[in-house]
Amino acid sequence: MIDTHCHIDGEEFVEDIDEVIARAREAGVQAIGVPGINLQSLDTVISVCKRYPNYCYPMLGLHPEDVKADWQEVLDQIKTYFQQDGVKPIAVGEVGLDFYWSREFEQEQLLAFEEQVKWSVELQLPLMIHCRKAQNEMVAILKRYKDQLPGGVFHCFTGNELEAKELLQFDRFVLGIGGVSTFKKSHLPEVLPAVVPLNRLVLETDAPYMAPVPKRGERNEPAFVAYVLKKLAEAYQVSEEEVETATNENCRRVLNINV
Repeated sequence: MIDTHCHIDGEEFVEDIDEVIARAREAGVQAIGVPGINLQSLDTVISVCKRYPNYCYPMLGLHPEDVKADWQEVLDQIKTYFQQDGVKPIAVGEVGLDFYWSREFEQEQLLAFEEQVKWSVELQLPLMIHCRKAQNEMVAILKRYKDQLPGGVFHCFTGNELEAKELLQFDRFVLGIGGVSTFKKSHLPEVLPAVVPLNRLVLETDAPYMAPVPKRGERNEPAFVAYVLKKLAEAYQVSEEEVETATNENCRRVLNINV
């Protein structure tokens, strides 16, 4: 399995990261995608990925919740990380739009997201996209670059059939499915098999957040991606091996992670 989205560089893992990585390997996790969220996090992301080479893979970007009035200066600094020796990011991320808590920096978020979409086109690196309460705005921006974008992941998809179909129009993109799919009230086990083929999904944890059932309420970690795999196998009525093979192939195709 591949955990395509895990904040393993966060302070939640500082005390026991070696044990967390060991448990992930033991559970069958063959690679971990580590997204940046702001300027400060890029150093921790790169450090962790250098500590576990060919296992943890860096992504560099500015998370929408971290977009403030100084977004342009911050992006100028983040851009320099893509040129650093020894840093080989697999994606521009975690980027996107989030109007869930506040629309205070709505215009800044739209501008910062579009600039990072342009990076994706320029560098031919896929996008790792976070979107909450902003799908219409996100889709409008992506449509402008649809034919030029190399692809990407719509991280933490939790939507309905119509929303899934709208995202699948971007044919080089996949949906990232995590712990929410295991929650009792989630509609994903019905929604996904109805409209999303297995070749358009990847697995993720978003650890340390959103731990899946039966670990809900605990600190999430990469090993728990196995519960997401199990739930998807049940939902699609296929073997866990089939889901693993399909999602690993999707990671290779979209994120260039080869395991």
